Amino acid sequence: MSGQVFLFFTNASFSLYLHPFINDYLRKRPSYMISYVEATLQSLSIHKTGNKHLEEPLRLSEQPLVLEDDILSDLLMQYFLQPFEKVNEIYRLNHTSGNLQLNEVYHFAENIFSNAKNFHANSCQLAKHLYELANHPKIKSGELYVVHLNNLQIEGELHDAIGIFKSEQKEPYLTVSQEEAGFGLQYQQEAINIKKLDKGCIIFNTEKEEGYKVAVVDTANRTEAAYWMDEFLQLKVRNDNYNQTSNVLSVYKTFVTEKLDEVFDASKADKIDLLNRSINYFKKKDHFDLEEFSNEVIANEEGIAMFKDYKKQYEQEFDAPIENSFAINNSAVKKQARVYKSVLKLDRNFHIYIHGNKELIEKGFDQEKNMNYYKVYFKEEQ
Repeated sequence: MSGQVFLFFTNASFSLYLHPFINDYLRKRPSYMISYVEATLQSLSIHKTGNKHLEEPLRLSEQPLVLEDDILSDLLMQYFLQPFEKVNEIYRLNHTSGNLQLNEVYHFAENIFSNAKNFHANSCQLAKHLYELANHPKIKSGELYVVHLNNLQIEGELHDAIGIFKSEQKEPYLTVSQEEAGFGLQYQQEAINIKKLDKGCIIFNTEKEEGYKVAVVDTANRTEAAYWMDEFLQLKVRNDNYNQTSNVLSVYKTFVTEKLDEVFDASKADKIDLLNRSINYFKKKDHFDLEEFSNEVIANEEGIAMFKDYKKQYEQEFDAPIENSFAINNSAVKKQARVYKSVLKLDRNFHIYIHGNKELIEKGFDQEKNMNYYKVYFKEEQ
């Protein structure tokens, strides 16, 4: 989209400022796990949830909002759904008892999916439930949007979905209008930037018995994230190939960077080499096999035993079993690769990027200068 698009909300109405053009942003888009190219907005209800702890009010609308402006509808779809295009991790609605009906969000979503006429009444129930949980002074008040969507794509399939979104952060915006003698300047003190969704979740009408497929966006700090994800939605991670891949790489990275030193005298170059080998394994293979990975990447019996023990500790502590064999998810590999460091930082003078054969770099100590050094072997400069 060229230029900027700002959407302002006031107590009584919606107002739009478009500068300078609105392109058809629903045209050719990249292929994401979640796509809204074919989606339509069926119903929208807006409520205001304050902070109950601070005795701020809960304000419920009497009926859904009727959208007659196609441009406004498209902008709302962008505001609500564009942040989800790059979401990879999928969750389930959950309850500690195992009874999903005790999860309020699951119960109200199920009512909407079973009968669309129940939409607004259940949107009010969702707002009430969120308000009852707002018992921490740092939880911000804001508008709550509950949306019923058709033909929203996830993992290549189209489904009905329920979106629950909350706007908290307000920003001042200026609007410039052309007048006969020149230009006029106005401002909106508390407007919503449609490029910054504060909180959101989408519940897809599929795999109901397992807690539906749920995607989440939350830009808040840890306290507010717990309020949204753990208390309101009560989520658990879906244990699929994406999470299996991500978890193994995450566990291995922590093992190499934090636990290996307990037994082995591993240099930073050694650790970088081990991390590079693990990423290369996942990039080259279609399938993860624990024994194969251990032998090819760690290649040390004592180190392999340590890694397997560390993996078991992780599974028990986080109640997140990791299979010994599973199909590798490339999206998870790409995401984890971004946090795998292959750079060796030497004081503030040099950075050495290690991508290949660790045997071509040697570490030593110069007695005369009383300093460490690295010797790097290469055939030609590029």
